[in-house]
Amino acid sequence: MRQKEYPTVLLGTGPIEAELKKQAKKLGLKKIHFLGFLPDEDKVALIKLCQAIVFPSHLRSEAFGISLLEGAMFGKPMISSEIGTGTSYVNINKVTGLVVPPSDPEALSEAMSYLWNNPDVAQEMGQRAEERYRQLFTGDKMASAYADLYRTICP
Repeated sequence: MRQKEYPTVLLGTGPIEAELKKQAKKLGLKKIHFLGFLPDEDKVALIKLCQAIVFPSHLRSEAFGISLLEGAMFGKPMISSEIGTGTSYVNINKVTGLVVPPSDPEALSEAMSYLWNNPDVAQEMGQRAEERYRQLFTGDKMASAYADLYRTICP
């Protein structure tokens, strides 16, 4: 992020938050903003204003990545790591966003720069992300899928 011209906003809190803030300060990163926990209305406002949603987790314990769906719901392209979990189902590489190898900061940086420097591509991916969200992930769609599953296993 040292030579990037675009701002990066980090939402949420977690066990490595203090370490990340310390590293950003040490490296003199001025365009990284740590916002911590935000109420839903503030989070939605930021999602609506952002260029893309980045879900950099490299841990399989991050099985789904609800923030990816939040971005898709508002037509944002996504960047995620290929960790072999539900994130791979939500974000389809080069369709709804970009997928990078886990624990590869250079690939993550390149993906972020690509979407920043190619806003038309980012917008197209975001539109496809929102379409996919509407087809598969709305509350009604998921409730219907669960009901169908229960009918299948408990006739």
